[in-house]
Amino acid sequence: MSASEADHRNESYTLALPDISGVVPTSTEARAKRRIAALEDELENMKQERRGKQRKTTFYVSQGRAIRRMGVLYTNLEDLIAENDRRYEEGSEGATPEHDRLQRGYIIVAQVLPWLHERLGQLDVDDCQDMLKQLKRGADAARGDDTSTLKDLVATWINQDFHPPSLLKSDDKHARGFVHDVCGKLLCPSEWDWDDNRVKAGICDRTSDYIVSENSWPLFLYENYAVKLDNLEQGLFKSKILVQAFKAVFTSPSSAREADRDGDGADILENNRRARRQLNQVKVKTCVASIINMRKVTPRSLAYVVCQVRFALSNISSWRTVDGDFDYEVFWSNVVDFFENVPGPVTQQRVNHLLEWWTRKIFGKNHREDLTPEVVSQMSVTALAEQRKALEDAAFDSD
Repeated sequence: MSASEADHRNESYTLALPDISGVVPTSTEARAKRRIAALEDELENMKQERRGKQRKTTFYVSQGRAIRRMGVLYTNLEDLIAENDRRYEEGSEGATPEHDRLQRGYIIVAQVLPWLHERLGQLDVDDCQDMLKQLKRGADAARGDDTSTLKDLVATWINQDFHPPSLLKSDDKHARGFVHDVCGKLLCPSEWDWDDNRVKAGICDRTSDYIVSENSWPLFLYENYAVKLDNLEQGLFKSKILVQAFKAVFTSPSSAREADRDGDGADILENNRRARRQLNQVKVKTCVASIINMRKVTPRSLAYVVCQVRFALSNISSWRTVDGDFDYEVFWSNVVDFFENVPGPVTQQRVNHLLEWWTRKIFGKNHREDLTPEVVSQMSVTALAEQRKALEDAAFDSD
């Protein structure tokens, strides 16, 4: 390379000296490219953040669908959290039955959503409020879906089982309630006889002698829709329509057709799982019980269905807390307290037997969920393994 060529090359790559401002000159095109690249990176980050928020929202809404069904039908999650915080700081001394009900609700929700308790302590206030908002959204959506489903199904069941002269329409609730003879009979407080014209007229006219409130057990709760006034607990919460509704909500609407069977069918959850694994079959929808890992009927899941059936039999068209003199929130609490707030061990045993009856009716006679390590350790396979090991150790020691 000649000296002139080297001088020319050095001149071509000589960095322009900055002016007094200290800025090194750059081309307009280069600056524009860098700005565009920076904006594209910022836009991509915003998209990723948005997708992350959408995934969180979808997750929270989906998880929230179990809250009304399993934990609390009306109570806000904030109230459950506040009660748990209060107990941690002040203890349980002086707690009222309402406080106890709230605390049990918090524990149940934390069991159904095992990630919730830890996340409540990790998120800042704004993120926590947003999470609770999305959980409530999912909870209310599930309650609305179940209300819509049972509105149709209850009409079908009433028509099939009672053959009323005036058939119920699945899309019309105005002809239900106490204006319909069958619905009126099922909604009638168990202490009164709906077939007595004075009772029927008093309820329909809403006289002070016949106030229908949450303080009475409606007839639709009783087995064969009949009550023994000298033993009000006999047959309570064992009616066919309750079993049908529970199956429709937690297993599938089609499984409600087996309400009369005494739990002698195959394990419905196992059947659902296997059906979904059959690649040569049409896609099978996962039942609610499988999604929330439900293996037993619980007091609050039953209370949820009780309120849903009561609403489906009534003539009010939109979900509400109070229907005339009937308060659904207090009614739900009454059902929950029947199971959770018992006077002693004898009553607790009867409650346990009732819940076992329900679990058998809904999920069959399988009890694999009860095979805890403690139970298995008492069985012959484990016992034999321990005996063989003991013989082996004894033989080794003798040598």
